[in-house]
Amino acid sequence: MNDALPSLRQAWPLPAAMRPIVIIGAGGIVNDAHLPAYRQAGLPVAGVFDIDPTRARELADRWDLPTVYASLEDALAQREAVFDLATPPAAQMATLNHLPIGAAVLIQQPFGLDLADATQRLGVCHERRLTASVNFQLRYAPMMLALRDALERGLLGQLLDVEVHVNLATPWHLFPQLKANDRVEIVSHSIHYLDLIRGLMGDPGHVKAGSYRQPGSGLADTRTTALLDFDSDLRCTLSINHHHDFGRRFQDALLRFEGSEGAAVVKLGLLLNYPDGEPDELWLCRKGSEWQQVPLQGAWFPEAFIGSMANLQRFASGEDEQLETAVDDAWHTMALVEACYHSGATPGTPVPRAPSRLVSG
Repeated sequence: MNDALPSLRQAWPLPAAMRPIVIIGAGGIVNDAHLPAYRQAGLPVAGVFDIDPTRARELADRWDLPTVYASLEDALAQREAVFDLATPPAAQMATLNHLPIGAAVLIQQPFGLDLADATQRLGVCHERRLTASVNFQLRYAPMMLALRDALERGLLGQLLDVEVHVNLATPWHLFPQLKANDRVEIVSHSIHYLDLIRGLMGDPGHVKAGSYRQPGSGLADTRTTALLDFDSDLRCTLSINHHHDFGRRFQDALLRFEGSEGAAVVKLGLLLNYPDGEPDELWLCRKGSEWQQVPLQGAWFPEAFIGSMANLQRFASGEDEQLETAVDDAWHTMALVEACYHSGATPGTPVPRAPSRLVSG
């Protein structure tokens, strides 16, 4: 017999007084996620700037935005605005250094490409007294907010086993800018899972990880294995393969959470047949009961992007006590990313070899 599941939180509350958003950058993520989210939530967008004015104008026409700013200076001159910094990591510093003192800004993840980048950016945010958050939006996705609520209510008991298993075919041709990067998979993809895990369970004490190149991909690394050690009975692993291009049957994108009293499984539907995707799913099972699917009120894209902006605006106005993905917290996610790469570059324990006298000829 199934026990009725409680109603689980799936959305971040909106700010009472919405501040206008100025978007810096007119790339695909803005069109596919930021603007659909803001329109759905009724969050006002004042305008957009991009170093490519044609791209900015096309985006503004498509979404009926009131203003295309002629320069970065014009965009940053908008008072009382919240700035949505949706640029690639290499372009972040140019904007951060010119933001108005004390401004509120949402910074596209990752927070730089390595820990040195993150430390530099964090210093600028502190110097300019910015209310700054990094858009690690997976934390705000409906299924993840519901999972967090279930964990906080103790529905799973003591968490004992967490696994991220991604085995699919990612269309890397959609991201040609990554070909120039020395690091790809962890800092551009698995960083979402590492940040989510930190948000749910805190910081691991140690990590063992390795990322691998796929011959012919033209990318530095696109497959990852990682073990996060929390110095407790909790086992936490990631197994990520972006090159299972053998049909849908054995592809998956699952996060499994098992505890002493229950278990949860999340399906990241967006990643399957990306960018069209499939529906996200959340399943819960209490010990002694059957699995139950939790009806979801939205998906990773675009609903999660509502949450990250809403939290920033509510924190800036004093409605939220905590900025969930503040730059200081994001620095620790980048530190975990750095530890994964450092672990992969460090030789592991060698496997003992049999003495030659024991090896048969």
